[in-house]
Amino acid sequence: MSALAANRAAALAALADPVRRAVYDIVARAQDAVGRDAAATAAGVPRSTAAFHLDRLVDAGLLTVEYRRLSGRSGPGAGRPAKLYRTVSGELIGSVPERHYELAADILAAGAERADRDGVSVAAAAAARSRGHEIASGAGGIDAALDACGYAPESDAQGTVVMRNCPFHALARRHSELVCAVNLALVEGLLEGAGDTRTAYPMPRDGACCVEIREATSRALGEPPTQTETPSP
Repeated sequence: MSALAANRAAALAALADPVRRAVYDIVARAQDAVGRDAAATAAGVPRSTAAFHLDRLVDAGLLTVEYRRLSGRSGPGAGRPAKLYRTVSGELIGSVPERHYELAADILAAGAERADRDGVSVAAAAAARSRGHEIASGAGGIDAALDACGYAPESDAQGTVVMRNCPFHALARRHSELVCAVNLALVEGLLEGAGDTRTAYPMPRDGACCVEIREATSRALGEPPTQTETPSP
């Protein structure tokens, strides 16, 4: 076994414990580095238990550590910096964090079959939208459908949904224009299949999915239409 394969196997084995996996998921979904107290509260475990699992995840190469004063103050009396954790860059084969390359490959292959008529980009988007509708029809709601596809959705009070994870991460980096268009069409299909009246918009951001779900009326003035919208004459 190669050193890389051994490292991947060890990292995946570290997530076999359900509490440790829950702690990892909390850090992976967070927008910023997570402290021991926050992880313990979110996981519903004692601080010492959270600290134990966080440090084991660091040992396994799944998390990295940084130190920062959470109060923002510095100098005497500011207190000691807190030990914070965040996920490492990159990914492991075996869904850490969750990726769905099989789904992407299936969508792109189905789109390629239609390419003679429509062109690859249009065909791939159509296939993605159709597959999204199919997935969401039996998922029990848009959040469940997004979770099933690996998007790690997070909603705010206004009903906006941000996807904290791109399930096609590596593909999107290599083929951004095509894969991001497929991503948008897939989410549109998920919304349709779930009977959700909100709209998917392209919203590129580092380290997360390039699609955001919002109420149709909340689009910023002058924002260009998506690839599947038709501009008014």
